[in-house]
Amino acid sequence: MSKITEVVEELAAPIFQELDLELVDIEYVKEGKSWFLRVYIDKDNGVDIEDCGLVSERLSEKLDEVDPIPHNYFLEVSSPGAERPLKKEKDFLKAIGKNVFIKTYEPINGEKTFEGTLLEYDGQLVKLEVKIKTRKTTVEIPVEKLASARLAVTFS
Repeated sequence: MSKITEVVEELAAPIFQELDLELVDIEYVKEGKSWFLRVYIDKDNGVDIEDCGLVSERLSEKLDEVDPIPHNYFLEVSSPGAERPLKKEKDFLKAIGKNVFIKTYEPINGEKTFEGTLLEYDGQLVKLEVKIKTRKTTVEIPVEKLASARLAVTFS
C-alpha cells in the first residue's frame, strides 16, 4: 500500500465507523495525464449514491485539511460492484461458497488463472472447486502466490 493510500485510509476510518460502512479498497492511480483516488465502500445491504456522496463530501473535506496529495486528482467513491476484490481475510471468509476468480504469480498445475467455488480459506491456503471440462476437482493455492482475487459473476 502506498503512503497516500495509507493516509487516506487513516483519514477515512472515522467516517466509515460513523456511517457504519466498510472500506473495501483504496486505489491511487495515474491514467493518462490524470491522477485518480478511488475509494470503494460497502455495507451489508449494499451502498447507494447517497452513501457515496456523503463519503465523498466528508473525505474531500479531510483531504483538503491534511493535503496529502501534492497535485490535482479526481476523488471517486463507489461500490466495489458485483465482482468485488477479495483482499482481506474477512473478504475471503464471506466469499466461501461463492464463485471466485483468482490469478496467481506463478503457475499451479500449469495454470495461472482459476475460476470456481471457494471452499475454504485459512490464511495460508485457498481451496477452490473448479470444473475442468465435465469433471470437478479441488485446487489448493497458497495465499502467498495470489496475485489477485475477486468475486466472479456467473450467468446460468
